Amino acid sequence: MGLFNKLFGGDNSLLKQFNKTADEVETFKAAMEALSDDELKGKTNEFIARYEQGETLESLQTEAFAVAREAARRVIGEFPYHVQIVGACVMHSGDIAEMKTGEGKTLTSVMCVYLNALAKKGVHVVTVNEYLAARDAEWMGQIYRFLGLSVGVNERALTPAEKRAAYACDITYTTNSELGFDYLRDNMVTEVEDRVLRGLHMAVVDEVDSILIDESRTPLIISGGAKQTANLYIQADKFAKTLQESDYEIDEKTRQIMLTEEGVDTAEKYFKLNNLYDVEHTQLVHHIQQALRANYIMMRDVEYVVQEDEIVIVDSFTGRLMKGRAYSDGLHQAIEAKEGVSIKEETTTLATITYQNFFRLYEKLAGMTGTAKTEEEEFLSIYNMRVLEIPTNKPVIRDDRPDAIFATPELKYRAMVNEIAELYEKGQPVLVGTVSVEVSEILSELLDARKIPHEVLNAKNHAREAEIIAKAGQLKSVTIATNMAGRGTDIKLTPETRELGGLAVLGSERHESRRIDNQLRGRSGRQGDPGYSRFYVSLKDSLMVRFGGEKLQSLFNSLGDQQIESKMVTKSITQAQRRVEGYNFDIRKQLLDYDDVLRQQREIMYDQRNFVLENDDVHNIVHDMFDRVITSVIRANADETKRDNKINGESVEQGLEVLGFESDLIKAEDLKNMSVDEAAKFCCDKAWNYYESKIGDDIKEQFLPFEKSIVLRNIDRNWIEHIDIMSKLRDGIHLRSYAQTNPLQAYVTEGYEMFEEMMERIAREVVFFAMKIQIERRAA
Repeated sequence: MGLFNKLFGGDNSLLKQFNKTADEVETFKAAMEALSDDELKGKTNEFIARYEQGETLESLQTEAFAVAREAARRVIGEFPYHVQIVGACVMHSGDIAEMKTGEGKTLTSVMCVYLNALAKKGVHVVTVNEYLAARDAEWMGQIYRFLGLSVGVNERALTPAEKRAAYACDITYTTNSELGFDYLRDNMVTEVEDRVLRGLHMAVVDEVDSILIDESRTPLIISGGAKQTANLYIQADKFAKTLQESDYEIDEKTRQIMLTEEGVDTAEKYFKLNNLYDVEHTQLVHHIQQALRANYIMMRDVEYVVQEDEIVIVDSFTGRLMKGRAYSDGLHQAIEAKEGVSIKEETTTLATITYQNFFRLYEKLAGMTGTAKTEEEEFLSIYNMRVLEIPTNKPVIRDDRPDAIFATPELKYRAMVNEIAELYEKGQPVLVGTVSVEVSEILSELLDARKIPHEVLNAKNHAREAEIIAKAGQLKSVTIATNMAGRGTDIKLTPETRELGGLAVLGSERHESRRIDNQLRGRSGRQGDPGYSRFYVSLKDSLMVRFGGEKLQSLFNSLGDQQIESKMVTKSITQAQRRVEGYNFDIRKQLLDYDDVLRQQREIMYDQRNFVLENDDVHNIVHDMFDRVITSVIRANADETKRDNKINGESVEQGLEVLGFESDLIKAEDLKNMSVDEAAKFCCDKAWNYYESKIGDDIKEQFLPFEKSIVLRNIDRNWIEHIDIMSKLRDGIHLRSYAQTNPLQAYVTEGYEMFEEMMERIAREVVFFAMKIQIERRAA
């Protein structure tokens, strides 16, 4: 297939198209040079006006690229090459430009970012650390500011107001993690003006493979502190156990329970309160409610069993134990209190999202890196981004030597240090790449013993790291770095080190990803510079032990202390790397499959929450909740097997009382001879009119913010509980595979049911509160 693409299109036809665009950009060179600074700056407002009058960014592309190119020459003295224009075209098309180290990716992005910023919706330039974000915003920001665009930097330490100002700029530099957390926090605010983002229009991701692939195995999670609620559950449980039958009422059909008027009096005496249903007691009411359910509805050895100081749910359909599954909304803890087992104090997951799902929220996503081609399948299937290799401006003349293979790590390290010593004597700079901090320390000790001065870098202190990496091309320089250290910083040679053969890159072992090996190799040989690379491999390296197989074992036995270069071993390494890459892709894909279930739910919840947040009047939403909840009570108490859908009036009356309705508001005889639809309409209208009359026209304006706060508070509390419970379900779902069940399918089904229950619960709680609320009118 690769050969077919090369011969009949694929990347080549796309690159041909982008080359053509780059040629057109270059035709504007003389015209742009002839403009004064003011005229060049004036182009930005001209483009914005043309865009607002209906021109597309594509129609502005060639001229806008030419303007950004000329501005770069005037402001920072760098004039993008033809291949950099091609790279900018690739990014503008929403794809990934793979450009070798030293080919000027940062400058390449300027043309694409400038063009997309003309839409005035904000472009986010995403980097791997805050040092690079600040550096690039300062360095490339000069060009944007010269052209009249605003540039902001989003950092962790900023206040919400400073973050809002940074995101309000035309171009914002930020790290991936801070951006993701800002998005999650924006969906937790209680006032519209507290949000910091203004939409996700376009992101250009630097080191796109590191951010969208390496880091995507870890979801972003905002956690709350430990829930100090064990005492509340125990108190509520003790109270529930003191109740008489007259203190509570159960609706058997919907399995709901509530305190009667007598029960409310008992609770107020027990907890020494004036009014149980005051807003400040919302949390206590919730705990009492769950304690009632735990004690009088949930049955031990039917719905759950007690096992090794734990409550384990029983699947009502199969009778199997569902380890790892927990009841939502605090019911699980209430049962733990009832049964006297340990109540799990834990942090709450308040919000969570994977990087994959976060970056897929952008209207347009583009990226750049030195190494992404090996992961093209993943970029295409998850982000719908192609990876296009941009030819180098000058041919790569780096000498990539075959792997040096040894029997043991000790022999390998000794040989590496010998080679470093030779290069050091000669004056040629050396960069040693290690997979772990531990290996970098071993090599450092061996170099100390040989009295060879060197710098050791582990990806921790980004600013110092970049400064050391930048100097790694100087005479007699020896730098040991973990693979990620200094990423995004170029190593520049001096005339003397160029003469000596350029930068020598030595790898302490092969990484499990070919991409990381290529990243390390690519540190040398930038912009046509000389250099060479070699990996040192031992047959006891983890990759070799895990995937080497028996073939290598015989070689291992016969090798002794000798160094060999073997095509068979190199081929085995490449196959092993492919296998590990496939395995890691599966892990990330599985994480995404599970998060996709939560993504759909998250989108529904965030849409609803944003609607409530952005509207001062949510009275209609409360009306819908009344209709939904009351209708479900009517349906639960209708015998649909009979032709006339006979309604059990007494059960409806009881069900509505459990919802908080006054006992004489709707009577069983009112519903005689009504169909389900008629009864639903009658009950909904009656309940709503009662609620409206309680509020009255005189204070409706003052009441609306309170009503909004009740809806928002219930949405948030239930959604946080739901995320927490989904996270527990996710942790324990793999156990279903033992029961011949597809865990993902079980997660989808159960997650959907739990979401429906949560939506129902939010509506019930809002209606319950609305019916119980007591409004005092004070004389003016």
